[in-house]
Amino acid sequence: METSVVLKKLNSWKVFLLKKQKELPYICTWKIVIERMNIDTQNSLCFDLSETQQMVASSAKDFAEQYIRPYVMEWDEKQEFPVHIMRKAGEYGFMGILVPEMYGGSGLGYHEYVEIITEISKVDPSMGLSIAAHNSLCTNHILEFGDQDQKQRWLPKLASGEWIGAWGLTEHNTGSDAGGMNSTAVREGDSWILNGTKNFITHGKSGDLAVVIMRTGEKGDNHGMTAFAIERGTPGFSSGKKENKLGMRASETAELVFDQCRISDDNRLGEVGNGFIQSLKILDGGRISIGALSLGIAKGAYQASLAYSKERVQFGKPISHFQGISFKLAEMATEIEAAELLVHKASFEKNAGRKMTKLSAMCKMYASEMCVRVANESVQIHGGYGYSKEFPVEKFYRDSKLCTIGEGTTEIQKVVIARNILK
Repeated sequence: METSVVLKKLNSWKVFLLKKQKELPYICTWKIVIERMNIDTQNSLCFDLSETQQMVASSAKDFAEQYIRPYVMEWDEKQEFPVHIMRKAGEYGFMGILVPEMYGGSGLGYHEYVEIITEISKVDPSMGLSIAAHNSLCTNHILEFGDQDQKQRWLPKLASGEWIGAWGLTEHNTGSDAGGMNSTAVREGDSWILNGTKNFITHGKSGDLAVVIMRTGEKGDNHGMTAFAIERGTPGFSSGKKENKLGMRASETAELVFDQCRISDDNRLGEVGNGFIQSLKILDGGRISIGALSLGIAKGAYQASLAYSKERVQFGKPISHFQGISFKLAEMATEIEAAELLVHKASFEKNAGRKMTKLSAMCKMYASEMCVRVANESVQIHGGYGYSKEFPVEKFYRDSKLCTIGEGTTEIQKVVIARNILK
C-alpha cells in the first residue's frame, strides 16, 4: 500500500479517536479501537493488531522486502551503512514515527513504532537498529526536551530523513557508569566549549546531528551533566574510529570527538544539570526499541527455522517430525509470544504517559535474552547449514547478542527492575 494512502487512513483514525475521547473521556484508546472493530468486549479480550497497526506493519514489510532484503549480506560483508536507505525510510514516514505531524512526522504511537522496527528487523536487524536509534534516541530527545525553536529547527529535517541523528552518552571509561564521564562542556558567556570523546555511537560518522550528554558539574553528580545538540560541520566536532563489529555490521558505530568545540547556548537541551536525568527517561523508551529489535530478530530466525525444518528430510521424513526439533520450535514460538506481549504492555504504558521504567527494563531484558536463545536454537536446527552464510540464521545469531548489551546490559536491567520492585 502506498505511504500516502496509509497516512490518510491514519489521519481518519486520529480524527475518530479524538472525537471519541471528547465524548468518552474516561475510556481508553484501546477500548475505543475494540469498539470500532465490533468486538464483543464482554466475552473476549482482543490482542489483534488494530487496522492502523496492520497497515503500518504491512508498509514496513513491503519497504524491507523491496529496499533491504536484496542487499543484506552485501552490506554486512562490506560493513556498509546505506545512507540512501535511511533517506528512503524518511519517504515512508519511518524516520519520524513518534514526531507530531506539525513537525513533519507521522504522529504515531509506540505500538505502531514496535511493528515498524520488528518488521524491518525480521529482514535486517542492522537497519532496524539504525532506524530505531534515529527515532528513539536523537529525535525523541529533541521532541521530549527541546524548546519550540529547537523542535522547529531540527525535527522536520530528522523526521523527513534529510538528516540522520546520533546520540551520545557512552565513553571509553564509562559504559554502565555514565555518571563518571570525562567529556566536559564549559560555559563561556553565551557559548559552551565541548571537549572529550563518545564511543559506540550509532551513526557516529554519518549522523548530521548529534545529541550528547556532557559533564557540566562534578564527576559522579547525577545533576552535573547537560544535554546539547551539535550539527555536523561545527568546528571542533569530528568523527573518530569506526568499530569493526561481530554483528549489526551495516549499522555504523563510531566515535564522536570534540576538541575545543564551541556551540551556542541555543544548542542546550533543557536545563543545565538535567542531562543525565533526561537520558534515563529517553532510555525508558529506547528499551522498547531494543525489545522490538529483539522481536524482529527472533521472528526472522524462527520463521527461517520453521521453513527449513519442514523442507529438510532425514531418515525419510522432515526433521520437524522429530520431537527434538518440534520441541525446540514450540519453545521458540512460546517465548516470542511472551516477549511480544511484554513489549506491547510497555508500549501501552508509554503511550498513556505513565512511568514505565520497570516495564521497559523487563521487556528489554526478557526480549533480548529470548532472541539470543532463539537465534542459537535456529543455528542448531539448521545444523551445518546454520553455520554457513548461505542461510540467514548465522547473521541473526551474530546480530542478536548486541540486544543484551546496547542501551543497558541485561545486568543493568536487573538492577533497575530490582530497585523498582524493592521500593
